[in-house]
Amino acid sequence: MLDYTKDELRSLIERTPEQFNDWKKDREDIDLSEVDFSNIVLKEIDFSGVDLNSSSFADSDLSLVNFTDADLTSVDFTRASVVECDFTDALLTGADCSYAQMTYCTFAGADMAGCILSETDLSNSDLAASENLPSARYDNDTLWPDSDMLPEDFDSECSDDLSALKDEDDAPVRGDGEY
Repeated sequence: MLDYTKDELRSLIERTPEQFNDWKKDREDIDLSEVDFSNIVLKEIDFSGVDLNSSSFADSDLSLVNFTDADLTSVDFTRASVVECDFTDALLTGADCSYAQMTYCTFAGADMAGCILSETDLSNSDLAASENLPSARYDNDTLWPDSDMLPEDFDSECSDDLSALKDEDDAPVRGDGEY
């Protein structure tokens, strides 16, 4: 079996995804962290179990991509079209999905803590069994699926995050010894 550099794997994934999927079958611990997949079309790629930490899929078209058990920590999905992708048990901590269209996706067991969903279209995606969705960042322009596709106690109404915290009297906070 051939060993590839990250650049060679990126090229392989873009040009001949079937060959990447076949190569991946016999591999564990595939590291594609910090790889730039932005502005490309990816269809039917098997990224299950792959380390994609800090990679970028910004402005890309992804369909039928398997991200099961993948490390997607701090991955950039901004403005991407992500359709019918599987994020089961994926780690999406700190992933930026701002302005992305993430429709008909499955997020069962996916850790959404700190995931940025500002103005993200999640229509028809299944988030019911996702983890830490209330810890994600979203706004009034985030499009959510129907309530049966969201966790039972999840409130999709936007509320102020920690940056909006103020003292009761809105007085500036002073350092020690200042009164």
